[in-house]
Amino acid sequence: MTSPINLHAVKAIYLFELARTWRTLFQSIAAPVISTSLYFIVFGAAIGGRFTAVDGVTYGAFLVPGLVMMSVLTESVSNASFGIYMPRYSGTIYEVLSAPISAFETVLGYVGAAATKSMILGVLILLTARLFVDYSIQHPFWMVAFLVLTSVTFSLFGFILGVWADGWEKLQIVPILVITPLAFLGGSFYSISMLPPLWQKITLFNPVVYLVSGFRWSFYGQADVPVGISLAMTALFLALCLTAVWWIFRTGYKLKN
Repeated sequence: MTSPINLHAVKAIYLFELARTWRTLFQSIAAPVISTSLYFIVFGAAIGGRFTAVDGVTYGAFLVPGLVMMSVLTESVSNASFGIYMPRYSGTIYEVLSAPISAFETVLGYVGAAATKSMILGVLILLTARLFVDYSIQHPFWMVAFLVLTSVTFSLFGFILGVWADGWEKLQIVPILVITPLAFLGGSFYSISMLPPLWQKITLFNPVVYLVSGFRWSFYGQADVPVGISLAMTALFLALCLTAVWWIFRTGYKLKN
């Protein structure tokens, strides 16, 4: 029986993108893990001892979900945007577009590889965190669900960014000026309940808040916003990214011209 999906094509793109990770193992995996470990050392060990518990959780343990989520979403955007930008930059994207591969299969290969790399990174950071702090996971299923949803959603966003960018500067400007600030201001290092009432309301316009809050809930059963809203907002952002990707292939935006 013939599969409705060209699995050979998806596998080829997927494995090619993963192979690039193994060729640049230090940059792709080791560097983010080391930098996140420094956060645990500085904030968790050195500064965390001066803080009281946050929502009944030690500050070091409180940091774990936020730092994992911050690393996963930034790396998802970076991996996916670079993955699709390079074929456009080198001109090999035309080989993909002319091959008997559907838009869905192309996106599945590129985004699947970027999301896989981000999830591997998230797991490695969780394992590394054990060396510095003790933490628990009350809802492991939802922890995995939020990890997968975040990786896929922001990999799709990175794919869109990689198509939109027509130069290395544009490829970097959104992660540096938009994604990183949103990640730092999304509750990775603090609970938004610590903010003044006005800033609590303003912070709710930051989509990263819902990701971090939902992910932290899966660890400790406590969240800044209801977990149902976190899931709904994540699903909404995923739907918006899927719509944008559909439009890109429907119109050939910056792919065929």
